[in-house]
Amino acid sequence: MVRLSVDLIAKSSSHLRSRKDESLAQYLKRVTHLNFANKNIDYVEDLSTCRNLTVLYLYDNHISQIGNLGFATNLTHLYLQNNCISSIANLSGLKRLEKLYLGGNYLTVVEDLEGLHDLRELHIEGQHIPPGEKLLFDPRTLHALAKSLSVLNISNNNIDELKELAVLENMTQLVAMDNHLTDIKDLEFVLSKWPKLWRMDLSGNPVCQTPKYRDKVIVISKTLGILDGKEIKETARQFLINWKASKDARKKSREENLERQLVYHQLYN
Repeated sequence: MVRLSVDLIAKSSSHLRSRKDESLAQYLKRVTHLNFANKNIDYVEDLSTCRNLTVLYLYDNHISQIGNLGFATNLTHLYLQNNCISSIANLSGLKRLEKLYLGGNYLTVVEDLEGLHDLRELHIEGQHIPPGEKLLFDPRTLHALAKSLSVLNISNNNIDELKELAVLENMTQLVAMDNHLTDIKDLEFVLSKWPKLWRMDLSGNPVCQTPKYRDKVIVISKTLGILDGKEIKETARQFLINWKASKDARKKSREENLERQLVYHQLYN
């Protein structure tokens, strides 16, 4: 296995130094992007000299524990997908982090993200979850991300309801493919709480087999532009809205007629 260290960066990045008179310390101080994806890395050592780091690629490695990243206060993008991470930890110091990629790890709980007030995207799809379990969300983390998070990928995590995610009030994109969502009412509830949602993909969920599923979702969400990979035409949306309004009006008229008939019979008797 390999440890990500200053020495490794020096060996791997010497060809990137464009200035011949630049020292390693100067290079490390100014570097903003580091790409060590698929390098058999299992541990991150002290990289505090890379104080201006903004993007770090560490996907497709063997990292089991997140550590030694507290120095990276300027980090905005962190790629940790396809590692061996079983718990989210030691990220609270990354105050400027905007995008976090953790797909393909061994997480069972989304937690310890309370300090990431600028986090806009969380990609946590395809966790290796034990049979019979599902990905859980710590309510404290959800409330902490309520105003910042707008893109969430939770595909293939055995999730059977979305209700707890309704607190994420600025959601614009939800990808939740290949889960166990079955209840259209649960879907209606969260959609009523997400007035900015424009893209949603629930492909591979049982709820997609519900009669009139697509029509119902289009009517519920007035902002949705793409559903399960297919564009929603505004003319189609307006037709469905008008059709539902007409149907509701007919239903209300029938109920009022029945009520009048009951009142008439009661008075007559």
